[in-house]
Amino acid sequence: MAAVCSNMDDALTNSGTTPAVSIVVPVRNEADNLTPLIAEITAALEGRWAYEIVYVDDGSSDATPQRLSAIMKQRDNLRQIRHARSAGQSAAVRSGVRAARGAIVATLDGDGQNNPAFLPLLIAAIETGGDRVGLAAGQRVGRKDTGFKKFQSRVANRVRNAILRDGTRDSGCGLKAFRRDVFLLLPYFDGLHRFLPALVRREGFEIAYVDVTDRPRHSGVSNYGFFDRLWIGLMDLAGVWWLIRRKKSTPVATEIAS
Repeated sequence: MAAVCSNMDDALTNSGTTPAVSIVVPVRNEADNLTPLIAEITAALEGRWAYEIVYVDDGSSDATPQRLSAIMKQRDNLRQIRHARSAGQSAAVRSGVRAARGAIVATLDGDGQNNPAFLPLLIAAIETGGDRVGLAAGQRVGRKDTGFKKFQSRVANRVRNAILRDGTRDSGCGLKAFRRDVFLLLPYFDGLHRFLPALVRREGFEIAYVDVTDRPRHSGVSNYGFFDRLWIGLMDLAGVWWLIRRKKSTPVATEIAS
C-alpha cells in the first residue's frame, strides 16, 4: 500500500525540482479512467512547464488507489493524496491544492470528460494575466451530458448568475487554473468549487474565460452530482451571496520602522 500523507505540510517537502504547475485531479472510483487521462495530461504539458500531477482519491472503494500506486512507480511526477472516507469534490480539490507545490494550480475532473488539451490555454491565461487575474475558468461548449443534466445545469447557472452576478456562463466545468495563493485566501465550505468565480472576484481579482470542448467520460458512471442535493446547493448560494455582501475593502497596511 502506498504511504498516505497525514500532514499536507509534509507533502510540500518532496525532493526534486519544484514544479511551476500542479495539476489536481479529484477522483472517486475511477480506476479505469486513470491511465488514459494521465497520458493525456502528460501529452498536453510535457516540455512546456515543470509540472506535477496530484490525484486526490476521495475514499474510493474500487481499485483506484492500487492502480495509482502502480502508475506512480513509472512516473516520478505523479502523487496520490488519499481520503480515508469520501468527503466530496470540494474537499478533494482543497486537499490537492494544499498539497500542491506549484504556484499555479490547474484542476480537471477525473472521468475524462474534461479534455487536458485545454490545460495549456488555462495556465497561460494565468501567467499572462499577472497579478490581476486570479482564476482562468473553462466554459463548456458542446456538452455531452444527458438532456436532463444539461437542463439542470442551465437553470442552476442562470439562478446563480442572477443572484451573484459573477459573469460566468458555466461554473460547473472542472477545467480551471488559478494561483495557489489566491485559492487559499478563499473561505472553505462544501461546494466551494462551484462558486470559485464569484469568490475570486470577491477578493478583487479578475477572471479569464476559455471555451473548452466537452466529451463523453471514458468509462464508469458519475460519482459527483452538480448539486448533490438541491437544498444544499441553494443554501450554498445564499451563503456566498452573504459573503459578497459583507466583504469590505482591505486597508493598506504599512509597517512603521522605529
